[in-house]
Formats: sequence, C-alpha cells, structure tokens
Amino acid sequence: MSAEQVRYLLPEDAIPTHWVNLLPDLPGDPLPPLNPGTMQPAGPDDLTPIFPMSLIGQEVSMDAEVEIPEPVREAYALWRPSPLYRARRLERELDTPARIYYKYEGVSPAGSHKPNSAVAQAYANREAGIERLVTETGAGQWGSALAFACGLFGLECLVYMVGASYDQKPYRRAMMETWGASVIRSPSDTTEAGRSQASHPTGSLGIAISEAVEVAAGDANANYALGSVLNHVCLHQTVIGQEAIAQLELAGDVPDVVVGCVGGGSNFAGLAFPFVREVLRGNAKMRFVAAEPAACPTLTRGAYRYDFGDTVGLTPLMPMYTLGHDFVPPPVHAGGLRYHGDAPMLCGLVKHGVVEPRAYKQNETFAAAVRFARAEGIVPGPEPAHAIRATFEEAEAAREAGEERVILLGLSGHGHFDMSAYQAYLAGELEDPEFSERDMQEALERLPDAPAIA
Repeated sequence: MSAEQVRYLLPEDAIPTHWVNLLPDLPGDPLPPLNPGTMQPAGPDDLTPIFPMSLIGQEVSMDAEVEIPEPVREAYALWRPSPLYRARRLERELDTPARIYYKYEGVSPAGSHKPNSAVAQAYANREAGIERLVTETGAGQWGSALAFACGLFGLECLVYMVGASYDQKPYRRAMMETWGASVIRSPSDTTEAGRSQASHPTGSLGIAISEAVEVAAGDANANYALGSVLNHVCLHQTVIGQEAIAQLELAGDVPDVVVGCVGGGSNFAGLAFPFVREVLRGNAKMRFVAAEPAACPTLTRGAYRYDFGDTVGLTPLMPMYTLGHDFVPPPVHAGGLRYHGDAPMLCGLVKHGVVEPRAYKQNETFAAAVRFARAEGIVPGPEPAHAIRATFEEAEAAREAGEERVILLGLSGHGHFDMSAYQAYLAGELEDPEFSERDMQEALERLPDAPAIA
C-alpha cells in the first residue's frame, strides 16, 4: 500500500467545546434586524414568540466563543468529528499541483451538515419547555436533520417542504417521517400564507418559511426552527471549520483558498468562519469562494438591502443581498440553494470583499459532481456540487500558474436522495433553468420601505 495518507481523523474528545462567534470580528458596524411592523431595530421581545431566550442570546451575543452544552456534544458524538480527506485521486484526475482537501459532512445521520444546528436548537427548545418545533425545508436536508434532532430530545416536529423538492425527493420525505416528523407540501392549504401563494405550485423556501412561522407563532407550545441564515445557526455550524483546522494541522497544511456552496449560508459559514476570524485578526492570509446557482444568484446579482426572510413578510427584516422576498427561483435540483437572501454575516463579508461569490449553471455543476464521484467515490449532493465546480476552477488556476496551492472544499452532504437528478443529467435531459432578471427587478420594486444600507 501507498504511504500517502488520505483520511485525517480526530478522536471523539476532540469535538469542539465552544462555537466560534464571528459577529464581534466582522468589519464595519453590525446592522440590526428590523421589526416588520415598526421598521425599528428588533429586540428580544420581537423574537420570543418563535425562539427560546437561549437562542436569542446566541443570536445577538458579542462573545468570541459560546460554550456548547454537554448534551449537545454528546449527541454530536454520534457522527463527529467528521473526516477530512485528501483528494489525491481527484488531484491526479485534474492534473493539478494543488493539494485538495475536503471536509465531509455526509457522515451525519441525516447525510449533511444540518444536524450540527438542529441538535443545538432542539436541545435549547426542550430546555425551554417547548413541545413542538415547526420548520421549512428546501431539499429536505434541514427537515431530515430537525426530525432526527427532535427524536433525540422528545419533541414533535412539523415540516413544510418546498413543493418542487417534495415531488423530486420522496425518500427525503420518508426519512423525516421515519424519525417521526409530519411533512406537508408547501404551498399548502393549511395556512393563510400557503393559500395566498397557491399560484406558485413549485413553492420556495420563502413561502415555506412563511407557513412554518405562521403555525409556530399561533401555538404557545410550539417554536420555529430555521436551518440557515440567522447568526445562531451559523454559530452552531462552526464545529466544521474548527475540526478542519485541527485536521489540516495533522496534514501539515494551511489553506490558500476555502470553497463552499451557499444557499442561506450556514454550511459555508460553518467551514469558513473559523478561518475568516484568523484572517480578520491578521493572523492568516487566504481567499474564500462562495458558490451559488446561476438560477438563484443572490450574492452575485442581488441587491444589498433590508428585506424579509420569508415571502409573506412575517419575519424581521435582515440586511442582506436579496433577489426580493417574493422572488420564486426556478426549480433547480439544488433545493437547498433556492433562497432569495443570505446570512447577514456572510453578506457583510461579501460586501467588504472578504468572500468572493461565483454562480454556476446546473449542468456544469452536475458534470463536476460526476467527475468527483468517479475519482473519489462519494456521490455529492447537488448543493456542494457547486463548490466542487469552483474547486475545479481553483485547481486549474493552480496548474496554469504552476503553483502548489492548498484548496479546502466543503462537501456538505451526499446525493443519495438525488439520484433522479443524476439520472436526468446522465441521460442528457437535465435543464439549465434561466434566471429571470425581470422577475427579480419586479420583486425588488416590492421591497419594504426600510432604511437604506450604505
């Protein structure tokens, strides 16, 4: 056997004890969320109808680190620390001098990074005496993760699943139901928000969020759980990057570039933010690339404005790049990336030039995913396929420059429930849905009258 190491593993006692909070290190002054009724900065009272106080505290915390409760770390031990791989076969396939590593989150019970926050949120709500969590899910990864986490802590779980994904991914739905969750296709006739969006049968994350928030706000025994975008969700995911730092130390390498996919931003934040903090503090130099779908190009084409996180306008307004809260993206298979906005912290980093966004079409991402699978064996989800496509560009750039660059890729989950999409690609039947500039402009014209952002 070759002496070349492929896997870099950490023991269970290396699971991080604290989450990394990037909020105090962000460039510029933090912009607060706004109350949707008054357009004034939102306070804890605006969030208590749907979130427990412990998560609200994490949302606004200015502590550089937040301690991970021991029951959460014990649950993490079911799959954490996740492995870091050196993609030696892929390097040879790409004929690149770059050293490519990927942090693989598909080893979690739900098959993605999402349980890192789902477990933390379920625990916080159980401690607050909540009996049921209500949420939305795009591709089904967040819904699966929350269903799993609710099972661990004895909570009921209700999931509104975006219509396009509900139809495309029946086995994701079955997985949620196996863990005890109830799953409703969105838009539905069970909520006022859903009934108002019946003209958009494929749905969107924004619509599903509206339905979930409406139900949670109307039930004193229920809270809402969001799988991305908010500060506390990005916070929970930073176990990924912390482990990657320790694993790269075992490999004797430091990244020149960190690459991840972006829908709402939690996966990217989880991998990148521990590295970003070192860059912002002047302790390191590296680039950060955020890959998104060309059919829903929030960071590359959106406007930097205050906007609702949901379609109907029930949530606080957040400062972010947005395509307009009622913009309905085309039904690409990367359902987890079909969101009109992004995490405010990530958007701030893009605004200040710390993170470089790139957009890719559906077929070129699946081409990259298939090539990756044939080299490394893992069939990636459609979402991280975007990051794989960006990694190929970085590897090619290293070859052209003749430089031994180090690339760290976030492989946020597997594609075992996405084989219909692979089947369509391999048959030459996968479409490249077009982004509608006109629809975006019309949606941006309907943005709320909120304070301008410089």
